[in-house]
Amino acid sequence: MVDRDRETLAVLLCASGKTFSAGGSFEMVDNLTRSFDERANMWREARDLIFNIINCSKPIVSAVQGAAVGAGLAAALVCDIPIVAKTAKLVDGHVRLGVAAGDHAAIIWPLLCGMAKAKYHLLLNEPVTGEMAEQLGLVALAVDESELQDKALDVATRLADGAPAAIQWTKYTLNNWLRMMGPTFDASLALEMLGFSGPDPQEGLASFRERRPPAFPRKAPF
Repeated sequence: MVDRDRETLAVLLCASGKTFSAGGSFEMVDNLTRSFDERANMWREARDLIFNIINCSKPIVSAVQGAAVGAGLAAALVCDIPIVAKTAKLVDGHVRLGVAAGDHAAIIWPLLCGMAKAKYHLLLNEPVTGEMAEQLGLVALAVDESELQDKALDVATRLADGAPAAIQWTKYTLNNWLRMMGPTFDASLALEMLGFSGPDPQEGLASFRERRPPAFPRKAPF
C-alpha cells in the first residue's frame, strides 16, 4: 500500500484518455435499486474511498481532464492538491439521478467553496468548469489541458523532494477539518443509499437511458 511504502513520498492520481471519470455504470445503479446487499457494500466502499485518501500519510495530487463525475470526482476533490484542465467539467450528478449527494459532497464542498455555492451546484446539479472550479476554490489550480499532466507531475515531484515528515504531518493536521465532518459524511452517504431503495432513482436511471429529462413524482417523501 502507498501509505505503508516508505519509499513513496507523493502520489499522482490521473487518468488516460479524454475523460477523468464518467461515474458509475447503469448496471451498477440498477443493482443498487434492487439489492440491500449492493447498497450496504457500496456504503462501505464509498466511505473507504474517501477516508483512505484523507488518512493516507502521503500527499496526493490529482490531475483532472474532461468530465469528472461520481466516485472519480469524489477522489479528485478530496486529494490534497487537485489540479484541473480549464476545460474540465465537474458535476455531482446525484440529485439528477434521484438520490442525495452523498459520496463526498457534504464532507468537502462547503469547506472549499462555501455553503451557498455548494447548495447551488449540488441541489441544482449545476456543472462547474475547471476554470470556474479554481475561482470557487474547489481546486488548487486550473491550467490549459496541454499543460495539465506536466504541471501535476511537477507539483507531485516538488512534494516528493520536500521534507517528508513536515509535509505528511501538515497534511495530517489540515485533514482534521475533514475528519471532524466524518459523522456528517457518514449520514449523507447512508441517506444516498437509502434513496436507492425508493422510486426516484429508477426514474432517474430510465431518463438517462432514454436521454430525456426525468419526471420525478411531485410529492415530497415526508
